[in-house]
Amino acid sequence: MARTFDSLSEMDRLFSGVSRTPASVAMPMDLYRDGDSYVAELDLPGVDPASIDIDIDGQTLTIRAERSSHAGEQSQWLTRERAVGTFARQLTLGNGLATDQIGADYSDGVLRLTIPVAEAAKPRKISVRHRVAARAGWVRRRGAG
Repeated sequence: MARTFDSLSEMDRLFSGVSRTPASVAMPMDLYRDGDSYVAELDLPGVDPASIDIDIDGQTLTIRAERSSHAGEQSQWLTRERAVGTFARQLTLGNGLATDQIGADYSDGVLRLTIPVAEAAKPRKISVRHRVAARAGWVRRRGAG
């Protein structure tokens, strides 16, 4: 039985052993396939959109963002649960993705990356050509023999 390549399953396999690190806590992510694209949504509330930096090097996509504190130096902290500073997260992309067509949108504190599947990696039908054999050469003539 033929098995089709599924980049999402491959990405899921790559992330299955990854535990929650400080970067992933600061950048929680949902990853899913929607039609012919994969979508990664990362929560980045309070991040200045100008600080978001996305790079791709080979199959590695790196996302960096910075969240700063608005409290003054004289502020007395009662509780501090929101992480501040620069955060980075890397995704290892599988083959068969159109990395030159990745889109990014930041709205309401959520960074949404759209990663299209490459045309060559999309499932497609292969038509089967057939022709009827010329029977004249295959039929034994009567009386010959």
